[in-house]
Amino acid sequence: MVTTRSSKPATTEKPKTTDKEKKGDKDTSAPMEVEKTAEQRAEEKMNLIIHDLKAQLKEIERAVHNKEPRVISKVLRQLPRTRREVSSDALVKLIQPLNMDRKQALLNALGGQQQQQQQHEKSDSSGQLVVEGQLYLSLLILLKLLDANNHEAARELADHLVTRIGKQATRRSADPLNAKVYYYHSRVYELLGRSAEARPVYMKCLRTTSLHGEIESESVLMNVLLRNYMHNNLLDQAEKLVSKSQFPESANNNEWARYLYYTGRIKAIQLEYSDAQKTITTALRKAPQISAIGFRQSATKLLTVVDLLMGDIPERARFLQKNLEKSLQPYFHLTQSVRTGNLAEFNKVLEKYGANFKNDRTYTLILRLRHNVIKTGIRRISLSYSKISLADVSRQLALDSPEDAEFIVAKAIRDGVIDGVIDHQAGTITSNNKKDIYSTRNPEMAFDKRIQYCQQLHAQSVKAMRFPAKKFTDPLSAEERREREQTDLEFAKEMAEDDEDMF
Repeated sequence: MVTTRSSKPATTEKPKTTDKEKKGDKDTSAPMEVEKTAEQRAEEKMNLIIHDLKAQLKEIERAVHNKEPRVISKVLRQLPRTRREVSSDALVKLIQPLNMDRKQALLNALGGQQQQQQQHEKSDSSGQLVVEGQLYLSLLILLKLLDANNHEAARELADHLVTRIGKQATRRSADPLNAKVYYYHSRVYELLGRSAEARPVYMKCLRTTSLHGEIESESVLMNVLLRNYMHNNLLDQAEKLVSKSQFPESANNNEWARYLYYTGRIKAIQLEYSDAQKTITTALRKAPQISAIGFRQSATKLLTVVDLLMGDIPERARFLQKNLEKSLQPYFHLTQSVRTGNLAEFNKVLEKYGANFKNDRTYTLILRLRHNVIKTGIRRISLSYSKISLADVSRQLALDSPEDAEFIVAKAIRDGVIDGVIDHQAGTITSNNKKDIYSTRNPEMAFDKRIQYCQQLHAQSVKAMRFPAKKFTDPLSAEERREREQTDLEFAKEMAEDDEDMF
């Protein structure tokens, strides 16, 4: 054991002072390296963003030459991510060498006039950028102005883009970009509180796009006009627009969801609760299930109120959904008050969350629930008591007098809400024996309603499916195809002559 220990070579250790000195040397040089690395990372990130933008412009140019609008739609699907990552400096650096219209005005909007003066001689000699590429870059600048809350500059740019779209020749490849411009043009005017001024422009553009068959622009303009009417409380004009026009069947699901939401709100205000319930449910099904949280919140709030107006109580799971639980809390308390038929609790909820309901534009619909609360309370009382006085009914429902209770109970009996008899002299209500629900046709009607819902869901799912384009490969030569077409034509003539002989 002793020899083994002595046979090991002695390890040489460096002095601790040297380590401290080296550590101190590293500490002194560290700030410069970190600062340099941060600058390099920022420069590399900007170069990557510019490279991505150039790739998107190439895809747009290729889509224009190949006449494939879907490629431009694919680029626009990346717009939210591009909007977050791109900076004004990156856009300035990208636009400077390009040959495009109104370059100086776009650079001025981004604050890049100094760089433009320094590099005024530099320009791309490969030719002018296609119109769709210029429109895409202008759209990115418009989004940066909106993010910077520079609404006046955004309004000027949006007005110019809409005017340019109206003057240029119709090109099917620019339809997705035009639709985005119309949407953000409406958004700018809404933020400025001047949405009514832009309404004639949208009506004119809607007529043009419907005549040219620009589906995406037409669907966006329809929703923009409906939102404009609803925002300014012009319900009659919105209803006339829906009844006098037809929404494009081949529009994307997002625009369909918006259109169904607006039409559902119109129908709810017009007391068509059954149609409104179906329409809003379809809108929620067509909307994105992961994103679009704000839309799903607004649609779920409206659907909850419509369900209550129809006499249905929403399931508790609706108020426990992720990203919806907090915003639906006032409607959860509202549902509880309606379910119990407690008019006093309903008035408390209305007083406590009145500001929320007005902000959601559901306050006027919720005011109609008072009668439903009273009917629910009357139904609960009729099930609990075989005979009760009108004074007790008035006290339990928090009504003003027994006479009001008598009128309300009489209407409930006439509408079939309860089955009972009023004794006017004694001032009492006598409930009849409860009927067996399965002896009526109510279960059959409920089952039929579910079957229709499933069939409608299947039909819409089939319509929403996309199939690859068919590629026909004809091995015949041109001369052989002409001969075959001539033979088919002669056969068709013979068939036509035979048909005439038969008559």
